[in-house]
Amino acid sequence: MRIQEAIVVEGRYDKSALAGVVDTLILDTAGFGVFKDSERLALLRKLAAKRGLIVLTDPDGAGFVIRNYLKGAIPKGQLKHAYVPDVYGKERRKRAPGKEGKLGVEGMPPEVLRNAILRAGATVLDGEAPSRPSGDLTPADLFALGLSGTPDAAQRRAALLRRLELPEHMSAKALLAALNALYTPDELDELLNG
Repeated sequence: MRIQEAIVVEGRYDKSALAGVVDTLILDTAGFGVFKDSERLALLRKLAAKRGLIVLTDPDGAGFVIRNYLKGAIPKGQLKHAYVPDVYGKERRKRAPGKEGKLGVEGMPPEVLRNAILRAGATVLDGEAPSRPSGDLTPADLFALGLSGTPDAAQRRAALLRRLELPEHMSAKALLAALNALYTPDELDELLNG
């Protein structure tokens, strides 16, 4: 299912579980790390303004603390909330259940995640999308722009991240996803050459 909005989850395992369900940009908050990471919050605000943002956190107390923080940091009309049900148990990778004994996003079946996103009001994009929408940047484009694979790529990428006010520690892959989510190729060309 391809949707317009970006999705924010708590951690990388949630991100992995969701990647098999939905075709969109999925970011994580690094748990409570978003509280101290102004760059990550700035990126979430940009994405929310550009294409909308769906918050999908675990159904426990920590998940609601993160959800409420984002609710106060991002304008209401740019944010949608997806909820998973309370299911008691533990994820396969963990030795013991979480503090409240509930499964998180990573432990939910794909259909539950899909339904949660649809109930949140996600904008499903019509038609079967090609694997890469026409006009999106590719890793080859980053190479051609000198942002990956060249001796000074890290410095060029760092300068671009500062200029675009994106988190400074983004990898080339994360930068590519953010650029495709925030800018058309023409807008990016204008930013780089204008």
